[in-house]
Amino acid sequence: MAFISWLSRLRSSYSKTITDLRSSFFHHLRSRGASTTAITPPYHFSKQNPFRFTCSNSILPVTLAGSLAIHFQSPPPLCDAPLDSLSSGIGGIGSAEFVVKGSHKHVPQELIEELKAICQDDTSIDYDERYFHGKPQNSFHKAVNIPDVVVFPRSEEEVSNIVKSCDKHKVPIVPYGGATSIEGHTLSPHGGVCIDMSLMKNVKALHSLMVYSFPLDPGPAVRYGTMRDNVISLKVVLPNGDVVKTASRARKSAAGYDLTRLVIGSEGTLGVITEVTLRLQKIPQHSVVAMCNFPTIKDAADVSIATMLSGIQVSRLELMDEVQVRAVNVANDKNLPELPTLMFEFIGTEAYVREQTLIVQKIISEHRGSDFVFAEDPEAKKELWKIRKEALWACFAMEPEYEAMISDVCVPLSRLAELISCSKKELDASPLVCTVIAHAGDGNFHTVILFDPNQEDQKREAERLNNFMVHTALSMEGTCTGEHGVGTGKMKYLEKELGIEALKTMKRIKNAFRSQQYNESRKADSTPWLATVFRGSLKDEIDEASPWNLQKARSSEK
Repeated sequence: MAFISWLSRLRSSYSKTITDLRSSFFHHLRSRGASTTAITPPYHFSKQNPFRFTCSNSILPVTLAGSLAIHFQSPPPLCDAPLDSLSSGIGGIGSAEFVVKGSHKHVPQELIEELKAICQDDTSIDYDERYFHGKPQNSFHKAVNIPDVVVFPRSEEEVSNIVKSCDKHKVPIVPYGGATSIEGHTLSPHGGVCIDMSLMKNVKALHSLMVYSFPLDPGPAVRYGTMRDNVISLKVVLPNGDVVKTASRARKSAAGYDLTRLVIGSEGTLGVITEVTLRLQKIPQHSVVAMCNFPTIKDAADVSIATMLSGIQVSRLELMDEVQVRAVNVANDKNLPELPTLMFEFIGTEAYVREQTLIVQKIISEHRGSDFVFAEDPEAKKELWKIRKEALWACFAMEPEYEAMISDVCVPLSRLAELISCSKKELDASPLVCTVIAHAGDGNFHTVILFDPNQEDQKREAERLNNFMVHTALSMEGTCTGEHGVGTGKMKYLEKELGIEALKTMKRIKNAFRSQQYNESRKADSTPWLATVFRGSLKDEIDEASPWNLQKARSSEK
């Protein structure tokens, strides 16, 4: 509980000392067992990633054709919600409720003893520990219950035995990874067992001696694809405790169903991921970060579209509106022009990067762009990207006591300017503070809507704005979530986006994965979604731990 209060104070005192605060924050997530090398990305302290990275006896740097197997991760609960229940409860059609209801199921002492036998001292029934795991730190969603037990497995075998025990006693489970989700994925509305995967953090194998990295965070997806494009295979513990490997390491395969993509897209509702094999990318020779301003947000969006259609290979293309830039100024004592802003990253050879920079500069000048600056020095580049990386926490500097509702719509790139312009008019007319952030290179658009959780009218207004943007995106052949996943917050939009037959098909797939004893626990009894989902997605989990500069890890071995 004291930690929660500390986090609230952190919001209100956000400043340039965020790096020091990050260390204090991660200290709470207590390191168990052997000492590790912590990788704490400098850009997403806001999503408290407890993932740690160890490199014992591994040669770190890798190759484009290389891959990296990581023993960690955690997908969610294995409970179900009926397809025929479409009322307006949490997550249901027309819902504006933020509290996920559930009926608490008693956890028998026999199960607790079994869990202690499996995990030994890595088992906790401490209230503060359970409360921390049952209340997402970056989500306004809440649940009526918290987990009854938290376990910290250290191996795939332990995860399998935990799941078997919970299945036998028909007790819900909620696996818990980096807790990076913002759609209420880690909630435990029925209590049960929370499986914290943070101790499963080892690099098991590295299939290259060259210098490569895993480059994905949400920005570089425009060049490298999304997480599902960069996962080669998985190992998954199914609801009955069986362990499945979804694919080989071959660059291509036509053998059987694509279980890897199926599991990635399931948000953990089909099993608990215990191992991930990743495709790595060669570290570029040279990179340039550029930034420029525009009189309107439509001009900025138009440049994004023109840049992508020109064929220029940007690795990042990020957009911020003037309100977001103002938040950055407030949080960091900066004096940036408070105008819609685009940020680019170009990678390749030095000659290629400079050529692409000049081409983009010309496109910008044709769309009323100004104040074009670029950086090649590593520290200067880092300082520029910090503006974007810490955008969310900069918002809280404007309204320290408020919650944030964050939209996550995505549309075909050709409709991005239209979506942003339409949404911006609605946001500017609202009494709430709303900022716009977009991964403009792939049509993914976020809005941070700040509201007082104690004011019902503000909660309704935030939900209205979010609904407006989702339905506008759907009308443009877009999606309600480009990155953050469904969780509890996006359930109500799935029927409109995909249709009831698609949801029934997903339910049938879910049923095929269930064990005979599988408990019909429900996270949201009034929704058509498949099950309780614990966090954003596999992509979010690894995004928060990247980009991993494996070269640094290699030097630490020597």
